[in-house]
Amino acid sequence: MRGEHAGYACGAALGFLGDLIAADPRRGHPVAAFGRAAAAVERRLWRDHRGYGAAHTVLCAGGAAAGAALLQRAVRGASPASPSSSPSPLRGGARVALTAATVWAVLGGTSLGREARAVGGALTAGDLDVARERLPHLCGRDPQALDGPQMARAVVESVAENTSDAVVGALVWGALGGVPGLVAFRAVNTLDAMVGHKSPRYRRFGWAAARLDDLAGWPGSRLTAALTVLAGPDRRGALRAWRADGGAHPSPNAGPVEASFAGALGVRLGGTLAYGGRVEHRPVLNGAAPPVASDDIERAVRLSRRVSVLALATTVTARLVAGAALRARQPGSRRRRRSR
Repeated sequence: MRGEHAGYACGAALGFLGDLIAADPRRGHPVAAFGRAAAAVERRLWRDHRGYGAAHTVLCAGGAAAGAALLQRAVRGASPASPSSSPSPLRGGARVALTAATVWAVLGGTSLGREARAVGGALTAGDLDVARERLPHLCGRDPQALDGPQMARAVVESVAENTSDAVVGALVWGALGGVPGLVAFRAVNTLDAMVGHKSPRYRRFGWAAARLDDLAGWPGSRLTAALTVLAGPDRRGALRAWRADGGAHPSPNAGPVEASFAGALGVRLGGTLAYGGRVEHRPVLNGAAPPVASDDIERAVRLSRRVSVLALATTVTARLVAGAALRARQPGSRRRRRSR
């Protein structure tokens, strides 16, 4: 058990470092492969019915998690014949490598910052055409309907929300469930991005994916907001905006994160936006602050990075502490302590 928790901690740190160094590959990303498989299943299952959408979610997310669980079991240190045996160095290394590869595959913090900075650089240079071309890499809003400040606001909101979705939430579920937890969270989040829309096609079919994503994202979003309060340049502002405006957002998970980012950065978020062919009027977050400017994008990216590092430290520490507590409760460990 000790090796399992320590192996996860080491693998998570290596995977996080891998994302910092290599980011997401341009081609052949495992999440993209999952998306293609989920789209193929959708073509066969789609009906304007919640039951078929629930089946699609269970097959895709459940299948991905089950495959990850089988793979994790294959690299466990102890063999089924002797569960109490010590793991070999080879199996221990395989466990660390599997965790590292999975963490790298499911995290997207570095790519998030890279795309945000690309839009921010174009806005600073006054090149709105390039900014509109790059904005869809971050969010699904209609870039042609946005001016420069509106695009800057969209980027900061996307950085805030995706800090939770693409980094913190995955690390939380990894600490709770290991490799299967990491894969399950990313699968659910990807399905929500694919079918969890309020469009005529997905209003019923995508309901299960959207609700499951709300449930899976709840702990990560609250941890993201809390760490934003700790890491932000204005801690009181972040906490005040979270308390006052976090619950006003239509998304139960984006609200606390975007509100805390708005307060920490001292900017105003929310308001009217065009998304997926429709116009939404969202509540204003941290309304007394000035609107977002292009140079606030870099500040948001730096805040996202600090929150991500704190999330890694928090989740890994929690996993190690939980493992130590479980070992302390085992009868064998008490006997060993008395024998000393």
